[in-house]
Amino acid sequence: MTIHIRQAWFQTLKYAPVFPERFGSLYDARSFINEFVEYYNHEHLHIGIGLNTPANVHFEIAENTSTQRSEILAAARAANPERFTTQEIMPKILDLPQHAWINKPNNEIEKETAA
Repeated sequence: MTIHIRQAWFQTLKYAPVFPERFGSLYDARSFINEFVEYYNHEHLHIGIGLNTPANVHFEIAENTSTQRSEILAAARAANPERFTTQEIMPKILDLPQHAWINKPNNEIEKETAA
């Protein structure tokens, strides 16, 4: 399992637009990784977890964020109803998934297919 997580992380990192072609030193590589992980966990909004950060989900802040987003969106709709006329362009608050996986275990895939 750890190997798969590392492979998934490396692939995400490798294809990030900020990934340099080369590092000047081991210190530069470590510094880059530390900054990238900090950004990825605390700033980058992930679609798979409802446009939240992994840190917000981990520390159980994401539910509150969804509530705040819904309230702000409702206020915007009330203040500017002409901007929200068709369902196709209506902004939506993404639901938080019950489970988020990097590499879904085979038994979870089987449960979904059987349902």
